[in-house]
Amino acid sequence: MKIKAKKSLGQNFLIDKNTLQKIVDVENIINTSSVLEVGAGTGNLTEFILEKKPKKIFIIEKDEKLVKKLEEKFGKKIEIINKDVLDVSEHLISPEKLIVYGNLPYNISTQILSKWITNNKNNWYISFVLMFQKEVADRILAKVNSKNYGRISILSNWKLNVKKVVDINSSCFMPRPRVQSTLLKFTPKQKVITLKNSKNLEIITRIFFNQRRKKIKKPLNQLFKNPDKIIEKFKLNINLRPQNLAPEVYYGLAQEYENLGN
Repeated sequence: MKIKAKKSLGQNFLIDKNTLQKIVDVENIINTSSVLEVGAGTGNLTEFILEKKPKKIFIIEKDEKLVKKLEEKFGKKIEIINKDVLDVSEHLISPEKLIVYGNLPYNISTQILSKWITNNKNNWYISFVLMFQKEVADRILAKVNSKNYGRISILSNWKLNVKKVVDINSSCFMPRPRVQSTLLKFTPKQKVITLKNSKNLEIITRIFFNQRRKKIKKPLNQLFKNPDKIIEKFKLNINLRPQNLAPEVYYGLAQEYENLGN
């Protein structure tokens, strides 16, 4: 059965064997490690993962035709969850921590990452090894004061250490996308600034970066009844713009926002 990639699901199947090997080698999969693969497609990466003999491999795949192909190809070697990844409670998949691999659909890649970060159950994964459109990866990796720095940079940096592994040429995929890709590795931070509700960080960053060319006084006035108190506490220069504030400032602002009863 020939499988045609679905544009609506953002499918681009990775076919280059050298790249597949590089991806699997990012983490040390041993007999005691369980793996979650998101969007297995035709199972090209799955084959390489199975060669490493993980304790168990779970696969999230939404496309029913691909599910059938994966079942034919791997049988009981894998456990398939036939759902949209955005509807899955990952922390309930396995009692053991998971190494997560994913050639994420480009159209929802930041939604998936944001969902995992804002999930209050932080102890379900060992690491994420994920593929993104290069432009998105650049935004995730971006540092304060750079043009790419924004909401996803701040959110990613909150709970995760992020490392660029390698850029991947579009020729490694079928069908060939018009953009380059980048592989990133994410590992959990030991110390994380605590928030009662992670959605508050999303609210704070949205209000600031919806007006990224404006000075920060305007969003501060929007968020706080007494912005001068916040300005003094964080020693903020009100002539700065959102991209000039370090991630830690946003985490602190989210805490202050929560203290107002939000």
